[in-house]
Amino acid sequence: MTVALKALAGSPATFDDEQLAELRARFRGPLLTPEDEGYADARVVQNAMIDRRPGLIVQCSGAADVVDAVQLASERGLLTAVRGGGHHVAGHCTCDDGLMIDLSGMRGVWVDPVARRVRVQGGATWGDVDRESQLHGLAVPGGVVSTTGVAGLTLGGGIGWLHRKWGLACDSLRAVEIVTADGKLVTASETENPDLFWGVRGGGGNFGVVTSFEFEAYPLGPTVMCAAVMYPVDDAAALFRAWRDWTETVPDEVTSRVIFWSMPADPGLPPAVHDQDVMIVGAVYAGDPDDGELVLQPARQLGVPLADLSARMPYRSFQAMFDPFFPKGQLESYWKSVYVRELSDDAIDLVTAVGSSRVSPLTLVHVPQLGGAISRVGPEETPVGDRSAPYMLSVDGSWADPAAAEGEIAWVREAIARAAPFSTGGTYLNFGGQDEADVPAAFGGNMQRLRELKKKHDPDNLFRLNANISPAD
Repeated sequence: MTVALKALAGSPATFDDEQLAELRARFRGPLLTPEDEGYADARVVQNAMIDRRPGLIVQCSGAADVVDAVQLASERGLLTAVRGGGHHVAGHCTCDDGLMIDLSGMRGVWVDPVARRVRVQGGATWGDVDRESQLHGLAVPGGVVSTTGVAGLTLGGGIGWLHRKWGLACDSLRAVEIVTADGKLVTASETENPDLFWGVRGGGGNFGVVTSFEFEAYPLGPTVMCAAVMYPVDDAAALFRAWRDWTETVPDEVTSRVIFWSMPADPGLPPAVHDQDVMIVGAVYAGDPDDGELVLQPARQLGVPLADLSARMPYRSFQAMFDPFFPKGQLESYWKSVYVRELSDDAIDLVTAVGSSRVSPLTLVHVPQLGGAISRVGPEETPVGDRSAPYMLSVDGSWADPAAAEGEIAWVREAIARAAPFSTGGTYLNFGGQDEADVPAAFGGNMQRLRELKKKHDPDNLFRLNANISPAD
């Protein structure tokens, strides 16, 4: 057979059976064409709306495979996608007829409990990190579900359940090993290739393929105090105001969020919330559980809850609590987010109205509390452009019927447009990225510096399937 891969310019690059055999001998990990067993599963990503068929998938076993894959892409000028956890809603990690460099098999995690350092391969998920780090009573600030990929979340900034105490995931990053567009494996840190290190701390996958991350870890767990309270939506505006007032008083150890959602009739949920629209108040206390129980108690008394799942529990368990509601490749999704200047009464009325008028019961309207350690990093210290906002609004559209896509996307866009009067103008790269306008909104005043960095490290824009930054002229 002959495989034709889309090129960045000119005619497709073709590989016959002999050339494919040579490639298979070159790589340690498998190479998959559309005819090979395992290809169908390998091309599936989180968002079912992203249904693309790469011409060739290189399932890398380690950094050497990544180097060879990037060299192949560069030498032949191939359209190239890079996959870590495959979780990002925009689906940048795959493409039609191009080359997918797949790191999802590279999931190793190594912990140095004395130095409090955690080294993570580029295909790992936060569940992998939590599993190993919690063995030593340590945590790295990650995402809000454990199936999220470490690479995508970190390269896009990285909010989670610990960001008010220790900042974004990228703020805990201390070094990376990265394969640049010329096919070289280099280290980037504060002292080695510092410009490149600046770029990967929130600048997306624009500057290369990160094969490993080194994070600083912090003492936490294994048991933490968590709040997970489900309130009825009938009096959501008043409950929301009470939550806002409470969050304005809490210490940095508290990270909280409000979620408008429809709960399924799942046997693992209390019957009182089956098939009910709810306003969920979630929170984690990053400290002593005894202290956390007292500090989080007001979140459990904003009104009369339908169900209160708050408890002391393993940090890993709380991180995985929402995993079943985000099945891989089964829901179509379109998300948009904005940073919010303040949660005024008018802003709360709008969010409550949006949260109560969701078209799909699978859609959630999400307001994370920001501030704390996030806001103490200057806007130019990392590519993340806006750190001043105390809250964010994310409208996470999800639906099961592909025929509903047009209407659901329009509804999400309208909801975000209605929030414009309350927005700082910034957006969070990981909760969106499906529209070109999201890129400058995410990076703000750092855009020109990022373009210069792109010109230096990837002048031909080989790594263009991402929240793309065009090289400076």
